[in-house]
Amino acid sequence: MKMQRKTRQRQLILDAIQARCDHPSAGEIYLDVRKIDSKISRGTVYRNLNVLVKQGKILHIKLPYKDRYEPIKQPHYHFRCSICGAIADVPLPYDKDLDDRTAKESGFIVESHRIIFEGFCIDCQRKKSITK
Repeated sequence: MKMQRKTRQRQLILDAIQARCDHPSAGEIYLDVRKIDSKISRGTVYRNLNVLVKQGKILHIKLPYKDRYEPIKQPHYHFRCSICGAIADVPLPYDKDLDDRTAKESGFIVESHRIIFEGFCIDCQRKKSITK
């Protein structure tokens, strides 16, 4: 990968992501950064998000309708609410055995896997009186 120089805008974007406790979309990150630098463009934010992903500093969570980002942590799983679209980390340990079993059964070289569970978050369950 081509060496990327560190820029003030990229650092602002990384700081904005690290300051959040959720999984913000590119649009939410853009709005956060605009509060600090009113001249930054949406294109600059999107380009730098891609650079930060390639540098391994943030994770790009690909979802239907709206992608999300978060600082790189230990491998983990996510949950997406089917009603409100909220994203949350799932407190299950990453199962490396799935990588190994998939590689063995398929012949693929498996580096990692991502699992996104879908269903109803606690808030939506309460609002809609949904039960298991």
